[in-house]
Amino acid sequence: MASKSRVRRSKRQSKGMPPEARAEKTRTAKVRTAKTGTAKTRSAKTRAVKPSRKRPAPKAAPGMVETALAAFAHEVRTPLTGILAISNLLATSDLGERERRWVDTIKAGAEHLASLATLFVDAARSEGPGLEIRQDFFDLRTLARHAGDSLAGRAAAKGLRASVEISAKLPTFAVGDPVRLRAALENLIDNAVKFTEQGSIELHVAPVRAAKGKAKGKAGRRIGVAFTISDSGIGLTLSEVKRLFRPFSQANVTIAARFGGAGLGLSSVRQLARAMGGDIAVAQRAGGGTVFTLNVVLASAAAPAGAPAREGAAVLSSQGLRLLSVEDNPFGRVVLNTILTELGHHAEFVGQAEGAPERLAQGAFDAVLMDMVLPGIGGVEAIKRIRALPPPQGGIVIVGISGRAEDEAAARAAGADAFLVKPVSPRALATALLEASRRAATAT
Repeated sequence: MASKSRVRRSKRQSKGMPPEARAEKTRTAKVRTAKTGTAKTRSAKTRAVKPSRKRPAPKAAPGMVETALAAFAHEVRTPLTGILAISNLLATSDLGERERRWVDTIKAGAEHLASLATLFVDAARSEGPGLEIRQDFFDLRTLARHAGDSLAGRAAAKGLRASVEISAKLPTFAVGDPVRLRAALENLIDNAVKFTEQGSIELHVAPVRAAKGKAKGKAGRRIGVAFTISDSGIGLTLSEVKRLFRPFSQANVTIAARFGGAGLGLSSVRQLARAMGGDIAVAQRAGGGTVFTLNVVLASAAAPAGAPAREGAAVLSSQGLRLLSVEDNPFGRVVLNTILTELGHHAEFVGQAEGAPERLAQGAFDAVLMDMVLPGIGGVEAIKRIRALPPPQGGIVIVGISGRAEDEAAARAAGADAFLVKPVSPRALATALLEASRRAATAT
């Protein structure tokens, strides 16, 4: 009511004013009303915001988790390279049966940790465009044999019987992703040993007919390969089987509490299998236990020209090299020096990539081993600087080494002749040096 009276009084007063004064008063009133309205709006907004002072938690930037896990995988694989390398060297020594069993157990544990690093990085990428499956030439029979050795070592450590059968029809060489294939096999082997308290575990590897149109990669005849792992463990019901392949899930709560594990593995194994043109199946084993069958599709490959006839031939034919190794990790240096010394090479180490070009200019080296993840300029920039040197230093053989497979493209684009993913075995290192040296000799 008071407001209406003020309005009527204002109108009566305005009637006696000159036109200019009335116009000025109207403008002033409008400005005052506008300011009051703005203030009310701000006040209303403030009152509306007050109840929800809680701000949403900031989300991780796209790719941040993947980058962090990739860095984690690289750091983990550096010591794993050492554990596997030293255990491989010990395995060639004159050991008693008990000591050899210990070495096999160490190797099996390190191989499983390496596979877990691969699976965790792939799990971080599961929401992205999908896995980028590599297409590398590799020895399929050797991969199958190493998986069998891993099974035998783990089974023996737990007092279980192990049986490994590799079909004589299995091709020797293939093209595919041996790193991820081995990671998938290690996970299945680990599960079989974990959930079997007594009895036996069997691994059977054989070629199968490849499904049409499922092979990804280089041209050539497609080959299907089935890895069957059968155990006499706790077994699974039909409802438990349905839960197995869900991310971070296990068959049931009792199993998780009794045997442990994050439940990540089988989900990632299925993802890997499908990315490699295959799948994984699970069935109940007659008499109790479980049977897992991992199927993948690979491209067949012939033996490369001049390939060594036996496993140790590559090591013998690349002896006597003088190598410059760029490695900042003290443990990595010790391991590499041990491997290279056993292979008959002489290695000199620098801790930072900035010093590599200068050191190459001062001495005569046959090849460079370049760790890709380094403090300072990093491996890619270091390779570019080496390639910018005048000959012959600028044309030296360079082998890139990293715990991250995705570093290969950048390393080769910068000028690396070969690339190895950690953990690096003595044989893989010797073969890479031999092949890179041959390519360099052919190019000149």
